[in-house]
Formats: sequence, structure tokens, C-alpha cells
Amino acid sequence: MSGDAYTTLCEQYEQIANIQHAQSVLSWDQQVTMPEDGTPARTAQLSALSTVAHDALTDDVIADALETLRANGESLSADEKATVREIRRKHKRATAVPESLVAEMSETSSEALSVWESARADDDFDAFAPYLQRHVELNREYADHIDPTRDPYAVLLEEFEPCLSLDHVESVLRTIRETLIPMIDAIRASETTLATDAFTAQGTYSPADQEALCRDVLTTLGYPWERGRLDTAPHPFSMGTSFDARVTTRFNETDPLGSLFSTIHEFGHAMYTLGLSDDAYATPLGEDRDLSVHESQSRLWENHIGRSRAFWDVLLPQMNKHFPQTDTLSVNEAYEAANQVYEDNLIRVNADELTYHLHILIRYEIERALIAGDIDVAEVPAVWNEKYEEYLGIRPETDAEGCLQDIHWSHGNIGYFPTYSLGSAMAAQLYAAAEESIADLDSQIAAGSFDKIREWLQTNIHQHGARYETNELIKQATGSSFTADAFVSYVTEKYGSLYNLDQDFHVAK
Repeated sequence: MSGDAYTTLCEQYEQIANIQHAQSVLSWDQQVTMPEDGTPARTAQLSALSTVAHDALTDDVIADALETLRANGESLSADEKATVREIRRKHKRATAVPESLVAEMSETSSEALSVWESARADDDFDAFAPYLQRHVELNREYADHIDPTRDPYAVLLEEFEPCLSLDHVESVLRTIRETLIPMIDAIRASETTLATDAFTAQGTYSPADQEALCRDVLTTLGYPWERGRLDTAPHPFSMGTSFDARVTTRFNETDPLGSLFSTIHEFGHAMYTLGLSDDAYATPLGEDRDLSVHESQSRLWENHIGRSRAFWDVLLPQMNKHFPQTDTLSVNEAYEAANQVYEDNLIRVNADELTYHLHILIRYEIERALIAGDIDVAEVPAVWNEKYEEYLGIRPETDAEGCLQDIHWSHGNIGYFPTYSLGSAMAAQLYAAAEESIADLDSQIAAGSFDKIREWLQTNIHQHGARYETNELIKQATGSSFTADAFVSYVTEKYGSLYNLDQDFHVAK
């Protein structure tokens, strides 16, 4: 009985997964290649697919199979139990939400994307505000349907990080905040001078040459081009399956590091996706655990590898090939430029490794306040600017470089931003474990050999898909539950050395 129910459950879920993957491809096309006037049709297409997927996930076929397995599922294997757990969680949330709401959320997201792109280009928050207002209302309604007794933000967070409680998340964010604010203050008070203009002082960098460099770096890191591609998009992102995981980037002619680190970041996402089991495709065991874990993979490659001193032994010669004006730079100068802590950067995706998290905290605090009703959408630009002055000592002159810079709210993705900082903390914990496991990892990176770290990540993270819940996955990989402790140790050691600070974030004598 339970065997038949399990087979039925997996067959139904396979259809849902394939519909959702088709939605992802259409979304990728909308952001990368779709003609400007294609939005009305794409909105209808994505809404239709969302409705079909929702109908399938809430169908009585799944409900009946889950009920049978609840009563007669003792004989299931551990992997089968994990599969049932994940489908049950998704089914429970989906059945709580009306189909009409799902369709409206999809339609609003698709319509808002093109409006956001125009509003950002025109520095016109008022044009985007009605769509953000509608997203806030829809998200509140969505959370209320799922559980009206809980903090709605905690419910929304579970869309992106379903396994960590809001208390756990806030504990990690609090540790990051309490560590970084005094550290950044100490860095700004330090008289240590890094080679901050090592690249910006070397003239311009053509987008075509930047793209060629990014392609070379992806090849060096081990990106399998037969299962991926590199394109440009207004906001870098990655999407796909274990058979097809694509990355995007964007170019700034005065800053080659922006596209470079965006590409490496998205490579980390893609390698997680590509490392999922082909055999488990269209099942929960062939899907990523969640966005926190996904972000841990991108931040690990971007920061722990891409911004490491060892990696620049490999990277600088590649830059010299594409940009002869960098021939005079030393590896140390390039490393320092890649790890400078900015005093005047307003853009999250261009932020350094430390102030990046203050950008995240600002967004987290604003969207929590929006969902709670503590601020109105019309107040967002002013609140944003005030928080930037408070946290970073800078103030945006335009909304385009302020509250319109990110794509997430145009998609209605409220609860997403914390996963970036959670992922960074996970990345530090995972990389510390990898260093203990892989002899001379730094030397391998300096030699341009990335096989061992890719294999370690595939074995300990990628291949499991959603087999384990978040904390258990990290514990399996590192031996310890998930905390921000490794992140604190990592940034204290790295930036203490770069800026000559002691462990209490004072300028060392």
C-alpha cells in the first residue's frame, strides 16, 4: 500500500517540478533575451504555469498519497521519508493559499519587473511604488492564509529558508551586526593604506574583454559549458537544473572586479545546482536545500576562494592577458584592491565583503517594517536613505542608487534578503571544514587546481539535495550546528591582518 502511494506521490511531484523548471526558463528569458514589449504575454504564461503547478500540488492525488503514507509509511527508506517530508511541507503551504492569490502574485511579479527596470532607469520610485504596495499586501495575505497566529515575516522567510527559525536567523544576524559594525569603524580609523585604486586607476575595461576574462575564469574554476552558459542581465543571477545551470553578469567599464566577482558568485550557485543528483531530478532529493545553503556556495566561491591571496596567483596573469594595463600590478596589490573596505559604496552588489552585510541588514529591517505595517511604502526612500547614513555613513542622492537598486522586491520576494548573510556565515563554517579535510588547499588554489574543493562540496553538500534539513546538513558537513562563529573568526583574522587590527578591533600598535 505505502509503495503504491509513494510511487503516485513521486509521479505527481515530477510533473510539478517540471512545470516549475519551465517557469524558471521563461523567467530567465524575460530577464536576458525577451523583447521589451513581450511582458503582457509573458505575464499570462507565467501566471498560467503558476496556477497549473499550484493545482497539481494541492490535488487530492497528493493529499491521498500523503495520508496513506502517514498511516502506512514505516517501511520507507530514509531517502523516501525525506522526500515525503519535503513534499508534505510544500503541499501543506500550498493548500492553505487560494489559487487566485497564487495567480495574482505571479501576475504582479511579472508586471512589476518591467516597471522596476524602467523606474530604476528613470530614477522614479513613484512609478514602482504601487507595485511594491501590492506585493506587500499580497505577501501579508499569503502569510495570513498559511498561519494567521504567527509573525507574518517568519512565515514569509520560510519560502526561502524553511528549516531555520526566525529566532535562529536573528541570532546569526545579530552576531554579524555586533561583529562588523565595530570592525568597520576600526578599519575606517586605521591608517593602513591598501592599494584601493589598483584597477580603477588603470583606465577603462571594455565589456567584450571583461566577458572574455569571465569566460576564462569560469573555465579555470571548472564550469561545464556543455551544461551552462554566460549571459548579461540587469541584475546578475543564476538558474537551472542539474542538466542546465546558467549564469549571468553585468559590466562596468571602470571596474572589472564587479563583473568578475558577480560571475564567480553565480558560478557557485550554478555548481551547487549542477552538483545535484541527475538520477534524483524532479524530486526533492534533486533540488537545493534552500536559499541559505545556495548562498553559502556562491559566497564560498566568491569570497573564500575568489578574494583569497592564493587565487590571485592564478587570476592576475589572466587579467594581464585581457587587460595589458594591469601588467604593472603585483599580486599583493590586486589582493588588497579586491578586499578593500569601501567608505562610499551605495550599491549592494558592488559592496566589499564586510559592508555587504550592512546593506543586507538595511533591507531586512525595511521589509520587516513594511510587513508589520510600521512604515508605509511611500516612506521607503526616506527610511532607506536614513538607514544608509546611520549604518554606512553615506546617503544616496537618487532612488536609482538607493531603494530601486535591487530586483527582489519587484519579484515580491520578501524574506529573501537574510539568506545572503546566513549564506556567508555558512560559507565560513563550510570552508573551515574543507580546509581541515583537504591538505594544502591554499597551495592547490594558487596552482589553479580546484578539483578537490569542488569534490568536497559535491560530496558534503550538493549531492544531498533536500535530504537533510538546513542545520542537519551543516552539522553533517562540518561536525557542528550552524552558527556565525566561523564567520567571526574568518573576518577577524583576514581583515585584522589587512588593516593591522588586534582581535578587539583596535589599531594594533
